[in-house]
Amino acid sequence: MGAVLDAQAERELERLAELLGRGARTLVLTGAGVSTESGLPDYRGANGLWRNRRFEELASIEAWRAEPEEFWSFYRERLAALRSAEPNAGHLAIAELERRGLVHRVITQNVDGLHRRAGSAAPLEVHGTLAELECLGCGWRGPSRLADEQLAGGARTATCPACGAVLKPAVVLFGELLPPAFEEASRLVLSCDLLFCCGSSLQVSPVSSLPVWARAAGAALAIVNLGPTALDADADVRVEAATGVALPRLLELVS
Repeated sequence: MGAVLDAQAERELERLAELLGRGARTLVLTGAGVSTESGLPDYRGANGLWRNRRFEELASIEAWRAEPEEFWSFYRERLAALRSAEPNAGHLAIAELERRGLVHRVITQNVDGLHRRAGSAAPLEVHGTLAELECLGCGWRGPSRLADEQLAGGARTATCPACGAVLKPAVVLFGELLPPAFEEASRLVLSCDLLFCCGSSLQVSPVSSLPVWARAAGAALAIVNLGPTALDADADVRVEAATGVALPRLLELVS
């Protein structure tokens, strides 16, 4: 038997369904909580240590430069976990809301590509994507399966086929600037009517500024998350529930 929403969560989802039904320009912002239900770990969470090292330490541009073998040992595990992950009910519900015209665009902090695989159209991946590799030396860019092949063959790092430099995943590491996708997301939130945040604690800067900017510009704010967020007090709708449970129910309410 599946998880059951409590009465408060049900009431809040009904309010959210009403907001969506008004035909407002709605954006969805997602975080790691949407993908944990697909079996992907949230490395920033309480159990986020890897070999007694913090995610923020390993997933940094400094680690990539100074410890490329340790860096790629960590990312090899991340890529392996990603290969076996599938979009969950939360991803699929968001994609269906898009198909029905109730969601204009998805903005995601996640790098796993599961929104694309679920059917979301052109999600803005503001932290990049694990589906690709990039070379900071010559600018080469290509699929991450190259890293799988090289590491499976005994290599200690993934290297560029064009110039031989150590490759990095096409994600934003700590210490790097955000990609143009963040600039586009920033513009979009200033003109939306509703920003719907799912599976995020809304604590990671600068993405955590997006709902603040949207609220200041007059948008309504809805939050669906399991656990507190930094903006709960400012939300018009706050649903305390896992996205994989709450979002399918939201679909029923807007049908």
